[in-house]
Amino acid sequence: MKLLFLTDNFFPEVNAPATRTYEHCQEWVKQGVEVTVITGAPNFPEGKVFKGYKNKLYQKEEIEGIKVIRVWTYIAPNKGFVKRILDYISFMCSSFLVGLFVKTDIIVATSPQFFTAISGRWLSFWKRKSWVMEVRDLWPESIKAVGVMNKNPAIVFFEFLEKRMYKSASKIVVVTDSFKEELVKKHHIIPSKIKVIKNGANLDLFKPQRKNKNLLKELSLEDQFVVGYIGTHGMAHALDFILKCAKNINNENIHFIFIGSGAKKEELLVLKEELDLKNVTMLGLVSKEKVKEYISIMNVSLVNLKKSDTFKSVIPSKIFENIAMHKPILLGVDGESKRIVEGYKVGEAFEPENEQAFLKKLYKMVENPKKYNENFNSLLKDFDRKRLANKMLKFLVE
Repeated sequence: MKLLFLTDNFFPEVNAPATRTYEHCQEWVKQGVEVTVITGAPNFPEGKVFKGYKNKLYQKEEIEGIKVIRVWTYIAPNKGFVKRILDYISFMCSSFLVGLFVKTDIIVATSPQFFTAISGRWLSFWKRKSWVMEVRDLWPESIKAVGVMNKNPAIVFFEFLEKRMYKSASKIVVVTDSFKEELVKKHHIIPSKIKVIKNGANLDLFKPQRKNKNLLKELSLEDQFVVGYIGTHGMAHALDFILKCAKNINNENIHFIFIGSGAKKEELLVLKEELDLKNVTMLGLVSKEKVKEYISIMNVSLVNLKKSDTFKSVIPSKIFENIAMHKPILLGVDGESKRIVEGYKVGEAFEPENEQAFLKKLYKMVENPKKYNENFNSLLKDFDRKRLANKMLKFLVE
Protein backbone atom coordinates (compact mmCIF):
# COMPACT_ATOMS: atom_id res chain seq x y z
CA MET A 1 0.00 0.00 0.00
CA LYS A 2 1.21 3.49 -0.88
CA LEU A 3 0.19 6.37 1.39
CA LEU A 4 0.76 10.08 0.71
CA PHE A 5 0.69 12.31 3.78
CA LEU A 6 0.50 16.13 3.53
CA THR A 7 1.61 18.08 6.60
CA ASP A 8 2.88 21.61 7.13
CA ASN A 9 5.09 20.43 10.02
CA PHE A 10 7.31 17.37 10.23
CA PHE A 11 10.47 16.08 11.88
CA PRO A 12 12.91 17.57 12.88
CA GLU A 13 10.32 20.10 14.06
CA VAL A 14 9.08 19.08 17.50
CA ASN A 15 5.64 20.65 17.82
CA ALA A 16 2.65 18.37 18.39
CA PRO A 17 1.53 17.97 14.73
CA ALA A 18 5.08 17.20 13.56
CA THR A 19 5.67 14.65 16.32
CA ARG A 20 2.33 12.87 15.91
CA THR A 21 2.72 12.54 12.14
CA TYR A 22 6.36 11.41 12.36
CA GLU A 23 5.67 8.74 14.95
CA HIS A 24 2.56 7.47 13.15
CA CYS A 25 4.46 7.25 9.85
CA GLN A 26 7.31 5.38 11.54
CA GLU A 27 4.88 2.75 12.77
CA TRP A 28 3.11 2.47 9.39
CA VAL A 29 6.42 1.86 7.63
CA LYS A 30 7.07 -0.99 10.07
CA GLN A 31 3.69 -2.43 9.04
CA GLY A 32 4.83 -2.52 5.41
CA VAL A 33 3.20 0.69 4.14
CA GLU A 34 5.14 2.80 1.62
CA VAL A 35 4.79 6.27 3.15
CA THR A 36 5.60 9.52 1.37
CA VAL A 37 5.36 12.77 3.31
CA ILE A 38 5.16 16.16 1.58
CA THR A 39 6.14 18.98 3.90
CA GLY A 40 8.18 22.19 3.94
CA ALA A 41 11.67 23.05 5.13
CA PRO A 42 11.68 22.77 8.95
CA ASN A 43 11.32 26.25 10.47
CA PHE A 44 8.63 26.19 13.17
CA PRO A 45 8.06 28.24 15.32
CA GLU A 46 10.61 31.02 14.68
CA GLY A 47 10.37 31.06 10.89
CA LYS A 48 14.07 30.27 10.54
CA VAL A 49 15.12 27.29 8.43
CA PHE A 50 16.85 24.63 10.53
CA LYS A 51 20.56 24.05 10.10
CA GLY A 52 21.30 21.65 7.25
CA TYR A 53 18.16 22.55 5.27
CA LYS A 54 17.28 25.12 2.61
CA ASN A 55 13.94 26.48 1.46
CA LYS A 56 14.21 25.01 -2.04
CA LEU A 57 11.57 24.28 -4.66
CA TYR A 58 12.05 20.54 -4.22
CA GLN A 59 14.29 18.30 -2.11
CA LYS A 60 14.08 14.67 -1.04
CA GLU A 61 15.37 12.67 1.90
CA GLU A 62 14.55 9.44 3.69
CA ILE A 63 13.96 9.33 7.46
CA GLU A 64 13.38 5.99 9.23
CA GLY A 65 12.09 4.50 5.99
CA ILE A 66 9.74 7.44 5.34
CA LYS A 67 10.15 9.14 1.96
CA VAL A 68 10.13 12.88 2.69
CA ILE A 69 9.66 15.51 0.00
CA ARG A 70 10.22 19.11 1.10
CA VAL A 71 8.72 21.87 -1.02
CA TRP A 72 9.16 25.63 -1.13
CA THR A 73 6.92 27.74 1.13
CA TYR A 74 6.70 31.38 2.13
CA ILE A 75 8.35 31.06 5.53
CA ALA A 76 7.13 33.23 8.37
CA PRO A 77 7.44 33.04 12.18
CA ASN A 78 4.46 31.71 14.12
CA LYS A 79 2.98 35.18 14.59
CA GLY A 80 1.25 37.72 12.39
CA PHE A 81 -2.00 36.56 10.78
CA VAL A 82 -1.39 37.71 7.19
CA LYS A 83 2.11 36.27 6.89
CA ARG A 84 0.99 32.96 8.36
CA ILE A 85 -1.88 32.77 5.86
CA LEU A 86 0.62 33.35 3.03
CA ASP A 87 2.74 30.56 4.51
CA TYR A 88 -0.27 28.21 4.56
CA ILE A 89 -1.38 29.09 1.02
CA SER A 90 2.12 28.65 -0.41
CA PHE A 91 2.33 25.15 1.08
CA MET A 92 -1.13 24.35 -0.25
CA CYS A 93 0.00 25.21 -3.79
CA SER A 94 3.47 23.63 -3.62
CA SER A 95 2.26 20.40 -2.03
CA PHE A 96 -0.49 20.06 -4.64
CA LEU A 97 1.86 20.54 -7.59
CA VAL A 98 4.45 18.07 -6.27
CA GLY A 99 1.79 15.63 -5.09
CA LEU A 100 0.53 15.24 -8.66
CA PHE A 101 3.70 13.27 -9.45
CA VAL A 102 3.64 10.96 -6.40
CA LYS A 103 2.08 7.53 -6.84
CA THR A 104 -0.26 6.68 -4.01
CA ASP A 105 -3.32 4.61 -3.07
CA ILE A 106 -4.66 7.03 -0.47
CA ILE A 107 -4.05 10.65 0.52
CA VAL A 108 -4.06 11.99 4.08
CA ALA A 109 -3.98 15.73 4.78
CA THR A 110 -3.68 17.06 8.31
CA SER A 111 -4.60 20.37 9.94
CA PRO A 112 -4.31 22.44 12.27
CA GLN A 113 -4.88 24.77 9.32
CA PHE A 114 -7.09 23.42 6.57
CA PHE A 115 -5.27 24.90 3.56
CA THR A 116 -3.34 21.62 3.68
CA ALA A 117 -6.69 19.84 3.49
CA ILE A 118 -7.57 21.83 0.35
CA SER A 119 -4.41 20.48 -1.28
CA GLY A 120 -5.48 16.97 -0.26
CA ARG A 121 -8.91 17.53 -1.78
CA TRP A 122 -7.43 18.80 -5.06
CA LEU A 123 -5.06 15.84 -5.30
CA SER A 124 -7.92 13.45 -4.60
CA PHE A 125 -9.87 14.93 -7.52
CA TRP A 126 -7.03 14.91 -10.05
CA LYS A 127 -5.54 11.55 -9.04
CA ARG A 128 -8.94 9.87 -8.54
CA LYS A 129 -7.88 8.61 -5.11
CA SER A 130 -9.68 8.72 -1.78
CA TRP A 131 -8.50 11.29 0.74
CA VAL A 132 -8.72 11.46 4.52
CA MET A 133 -8.79 14.69 6.50
CA GLU A 134 -7.08 14.61 9.90
CA VAL A 135 -8.58 17.35 12.08
CA ARG A 136 -6.16 18.39 14.82
CA ASP A 137 -7.85 21.73 15.44
CA LEU A 138 -11.25 23.27 14.72
CA TRP A 139 -9.90 25.95 12.42
CA PRO A 140 -10.99 28.78 12.10
CA GLU A 141 -12.69 28.49 15.51
CA SER A 142 -9.29 28.56 17.21
CA ILE A 143 -8.45 31.86 15.47
CA LYS A 144 -11.49 33.50 17.02
CA ALA A 145 -10.74 31.90 20.39
CA VAL A 146 -7.33 33.60 20.72
CA GLY A 147 -8.68 36.95 19.53
CA VAL A 148 -6.75 37.16 16.25
CA MET A 149 -9.93 37.78 14.26
CA ASN A 150 -13.59 38.27 15.04
CA LYS A 151 -16.49 37.32 12.80
CA ASN A 152 -15.90 39.00 9.43
CA PRO A 153 -16.13 38.11 5.71
CA ALA A 154 -12.76 36.30 5.80
CA ILE A 155 -13.85 34.11 8.72
CA VAL A 156 -17.18 33.40 7.03
CA PHE A 157 -15.29 32.30 3.90
CA PHE A 158 -12.96 30.08 5.95
CA GLU A 159 -15.96 28.48 7.64
CA PHE A 160 -17.46 27.80 4.20
CA LEU A 161 -14.23 26.11 3.11
CA GLU A 162 -14.11 24.16 6.37
CA LYS A 163 -17.54 22.66 5.75
CA ARG A 164 -16.65 21.81 2.15
CA MET A 165 -13.57 19.91 3.31
CA TYR A 166 -15.53 17.88 5.86
CA LYS A 167 -18.14 16.96 3.27
CA SER A 168 -15.68 16.03 0.51
CA ALA A 169 -13.32 13.85 2.57
CA SER A 170 -13.80 10.08 2.28
CA LYS A 171 -13.07 9.75 5.98
CA ILE A 172 -12.19 12.08 8.84
CA VAL A 173 -9.79 11.47 11.73
CA VAL A 174 -10.20 13.71 14.78
CA VAL A 175 -8.11 13.91 17.95
CA THR A 176 -10.88 14.33 20.55
CA ASP A 177 -14.39 13.06 21.21
CA SER A 178 -15.54 16.68 21.36
CA PHE A 179 -14.35 17.30 17.80
CA LYS A 180 -16.43 14.37 16.56
CA GLU A 181 -19.50 15.64 18.40
CA GLU A 182 -18.98 19.08 16.85
CA LEU A 183 -18.72 17.71 13.30
CA VAL A 184 -21.81 15.55 13.73
CA LYS A 185 -24.00 18.19 15.35
CA LYS A 186 -22.86 21.38 13.62
CA HIS A 187 -21.83 20.10 10.19
CA HIS A 188 -24.11 17.03 10.01
CA ILE A 189 -21.28 14.63 9.15
CA ILE A 190 -22.22 10.93 9.33
CA PRO A 191 -20.70 9.51 12.57
CA SER A 192 -19.38 6.37 10.84
CA LYS A 193 -17.23 8.59 8.60
CA ILE A 194 -15.33 9.92 11.64
CA LYS A 195 -12.78 8.12 13.80
CA VAL A 196 -11.35 9.49 17.05
CA ILE A 197 -7.59 8.84 17.25
CA LYS A 198 -6.37 10.79 20.26
CA ASN A 199 -2.86 11.98 20.91
CA GLY A 200 -0.56 9.80 22.95
CA ALA A 201 3.05 9.26 23.94
CA ASN A 202 5.96 7.40 22.40
CA LEU A 203 6.64 5.07 25.32
CA ASP A 204 9.97 4.01 23.83
CA LEU A 205 11.19 7.61 23.93
CA PHE A 206 9.45 8.95 27.02
CA LYS A 207 9.84 6.86 30.15
CA PRO A 208 10.65 7.52 33.82
CA GLN A 209 14.25 8.46 34.53
CA ARG A 210 16.27 9.90 37.39
CA LYS A 211 16.53 13.63 37.74
CA ASN A 212 19.45 15.09 35.85
CA LYS A 213 21.44 16.44 38.79
CA ASN A 214 23.95 18.23 36.56
CA LEU A 215 21.11 20.12 34.88
CA LEU A 216 19.60 21.02 38.25
CA LYS A 217 22.96 22.33 39.38
CA GLU A 218 23.48 24.25 36.14
CA LEU A 219 20.12 25.99 36.65
CA SER A 220 20.65 26.43 40.42
CA LEU A 221 17.48 24.49 41.16
CA GLU A 222 18.83 21.70 43.39
CA ASP A 223 16.54 22.45 46.32
CA GLN A 224 13.56 23.82 44.40
CA PHE A 225 10.11 22.44 43.65
CA VAL A 226 10.17 22.79 39.86
CA VAL A 227 7.00 23.53 37.89
CA GLY A 228 7.82 23.15 34.19
CA TYR A 229 6.18 24.23 30.95
CA ILE A 230 7.64 22.96 27.67
CA GLY A 231 6.01 23.98 24.41
CA THR A 232 4.79 26.82 22.26
CA HIS A 233 4.61 30.27 23.85
CA GLY A 234 1.66 31.40 21.77
CA MET A 235 -1.51 33.44 21.95
CA ALA A 236 -3.53 30.42 23.03
CA HIS A 237 -1.40 29.50 26.03
CA ALA A 238 -1.99 32.44 28.41
CA LEU A 239 1.49 32.20 29.91
CA ASP A 240 1.30 35.87 30.91
CA PHE A 241 -1.33 34.75 33.42
CA ILE A 242 1.10 32.21 34.89
CA LEU A 243 3.86 34.84 35.21
CA LYS A 244 1.51 37.20 37.05
CA CYS A 245 0.56 34.36 39.38
CA ALA A 246 4.24 33.60 39.99
CA LYS A 247 4.64 37.14 41.32
CA ASN A 248 2.19 36.36 44.13
CA ILE A 249 3.59 33.01 45.25
CA ASN A 250 4.75 33.13 48.85
CA ASN A 251 6.66 29.84 48.83
CA GLU A 252 10.32 30.55 48.01
CA ASN A 253 10.96 26.89 47.16
CA ILE A 254 8.64 26.95 44.10
CA HIS A 255 10.37 27.73 40.82
CA PHE A 256 8.92 27.89 37.30
CA ILE A 257 10.83 26.94 34.17
CA PHE A 258 9.48 27.78 30.70
CA ILE A 259 11.08 26.16 27.65
CA GLY A 260 10.18 26.92 24.05
CA SER A 261 9.40 29.72 21.65
CA GLY A 262 6.41 31.29 19.93
CA ALA A 263 4.50 34.43 19.04
CA LYS A 264 4.38 35.69 22.64
CA LYS A 265 7.89 34.73 23.77
CA GLU A 266 9.39 38.23 23.51
CA GLU A 267 6.43 39.81 25.32
CA LEU A 268 6.72 37.21 28.08
CA LEU A 269 10.42 37.94 28.54
CA VAL A 270 9.62 41.64 28.88
CA LEU A 271 6.85 40.88 31.38
CA LYS A 272 9.21 38.71 33.42
CA GLU A 273 11.64 41.61 33.73
CA GLU A 274 8.89 44.10 34.54
CA LEU A 275 7.61 41.86 37.34
CA ASP A 276 11.19 41.21 38.50
CA LEU A 277 10.50 37.48 38.81
CA LYS A 278 13.28 35.63 40.59
CA ASN A 279 11.30 32.39 40.67
CA VAL A 280 11.04 32.01 36.89
CA THR A 281 13.60 30.72 34.37
CA MET A 282 12.86 31.09 30.66
CA LEU A 283 14.82 29.13 28.05
CA GLY A 284 14.61 28.72 24.27
CA LEU A 285 13.95 25.69 22.11
CA VAL A 286 15.63 22.38 22.93
CA SER A 287 15.86 19.10 20.98
CA LYS A 288 13.47 16.20 21.56
CA GLU A 289 16.21 14.27 23.36
CA LYS A 290 17.06 17.25 25.55
CA VAL A 291 13.38 17.71 26.37
CA LYS A 292 13.50 14.48 28.37
CA GLU A 293 16.30 15.84 30.53
CA TYR A 294 14.29 18.93 31.38
CA ILE A 295 11.15 16.91 32.11
CA SER A 296 13.21 14.75 34.45
CA ILE A 297 13.99 17.70 36.75
CA MET A 298 10.34 18.74 37.08
CA ASN A 299 8.18 17.95 40.05
CA VAL A 300 5.03 19.04 38.22
CA SER A 301 4.26 19.65 34.54
CA LEU A 302 2.17 22.71 33.70
CA VAL A 303 -0.36 22.60 30.84
CA ASN A 304 -2.26 25.83 30.27
CA LEU A 305 -4.58 27.49 27.74
CA LYS A 306 -6.70 30.63 27.59
CA LYS A 307 -10.17 30.50 29.07
CA SER A 308 -12.39 29.75 26.06
CA ASP A 309 -15.20 27.35 25.22
CA THR A 310 -13.27 26.41 22.06
CA PHE A 311 -10.42 24.92 24.13
CA LYS A 312 -12.79 22.68 26.07
CA SER A 313 -12.58 20.33 23.09
CA VAL A 314 -8.77 20.07 22.88
CA ILE A 315 -6.33 17.67 24.54
CA PRO A 316 -2.74 19.03 24.59
CA SER A 317 -0.35 16.24 23.63
CA LYS A 318 2.20 17.31 26.24
CA ILE A 319 -0.07 15.75 28.87
CA PHE A 320 0.81 12.26 27.67
CA GLU A 321 4.56 12.79 27.24
CA ASN A 322 4.85 14.11 30.77
CA ILE A 323 2.72 11.34 32.24
CA ALA A 324 4.94 8.84 30.38
CA MET A 325 7.83 10.25 32.43
CA HIS A 326 5.68 10.03 35.58
CA LYS A 327 5.22 13.77 36.06
CA PRO A 328 1.82 14.85 37.47
CA ILE A 329 -0.10 17.50 35.54
CA LEU A 330 -1.16 20.93 36.77
CA LEU A 331 -3.84 21.65 34.19
CA GLY A 332 -5.41 24.97 33.25
CA VAL A 333 -7.77 23.62 30.58
CA ASP A 334 -11.46 22.81 30.93
CA GLY A 335 -13.49 20.15 29.16
CA GLU A 336 -12.09 16.92 27.76
CA SER A 337 -8.54 17.48 29.05
CA LYS A 338 -9.85 18.05 32.55
CA ARG A 339 -11.90 14.86 32.38
CA ILE A 340 -8.79 12.87 31.45
CA VAL A 341 -6.53 14.33 34.16
CA GLU A 342 -9.14 14.06 36.88
CA GLY A 343 -10.59 10.78 35.64
CA TYR A 344 -7.24 8.99 35.69
CA LYS A 345 -6.22 10.93 38.83
CA VAL A 346 -2.87 11.99 37.37
CA GLY A 347 -2.88 15.62 38.48
CA GLU A 348 -4.97 18.64 39.41
CA ALA A 349 -7.09 20.91 37.21
CA PHE A 350 -7.85 24.58 37.92
CA GLU A 351 -10.20 27.02 36.25
CA PRO A 352 -8.29 28.70 33.40
CA GLU A 353 -7.04 32.22 34.18
CA ASN A 354 -8.32 32.06 37.77
CA GLU A 355 -5.38 32.97 40.02
CA GLN A 356 -6.97 31.85 43.26
CA ALA A 357 -7.84 28.43 41.79
CA PHE A 358 -4.34 28.11 40.27
CA LEU A 359 -2.54 28.83 43.55
CA LYS A 360 -4.82 26.52 45.53
CA LYS A 361 -4.13 23.54 43.25
CA LEU A 362 -0.42 24.34 43.01
CA TYR A 363 0.00 24.39 46.80
CA LYS A 364 -1.96 21.14 47.02
CA MET A 365 0.49 19.45 44.64
CA VAL A 366 3.51 20.86 46.49
CA GLU A 367 2.28 19.18 49.66
CA ASN A 368 2.17 15.71 48.12
CA PRO A 369 3.33 15.40 44.49
CA LYS A 370 3.81 11.60 44.71
CA LYS A 371 0.13 10.84 45.43
CA TYR A 372 -0.52 10.58 41.66
CA ASN A 373 2.27 8.10 40.84
CA GLU A 374 0.27 4.89 41.07
CA ASN A 375 -2.22 6.10 38.44
CA PHE A 376 0.16 6.86 35.56
CA ASN A 377 0.32 3.38 34.02
CA SER A 378 -3.45 3.01 33.62
CA LEU A 379 -3.52 6.18 31.48
CA LEU A 380 -0.49 5.14 29.42
CA LYS A 381 -2.08 1.81 28.45
CA ASP A 382 -4.84 3.75 26.71
CA PHE A 383 -2.58 6.37 25.09
CA ASP A 384 0.36 4.38 23.73
CA ARG A 385 1.31 6.04 20.42
CA LYS A 386 2.04 2.71 18.71
CA ARG A 387 -1.40 1.35 19.50
CA LEU A 388 -3.04 4.56 18.33
CA ALA A 389 -1.03 4.58 15.07
CA ASN A 390 -2.16 1.04 14.28
CA LYS A 391 -5.75 1.98 15.10
CA MET A 392 -5.55 4.85 12.61
CA LEU A 393 -3.95 2.69 9.91
CA LYS A 394 -6.75 0.14 10.24
CA PHE A 395 -9.32 2.92 9.75
CA LEU A 396 -7.46 4.24 6.68
CA VAL A 397 -7.36 0.90 4.88
CA GLU A 398 -10.82 -0.39 5.78
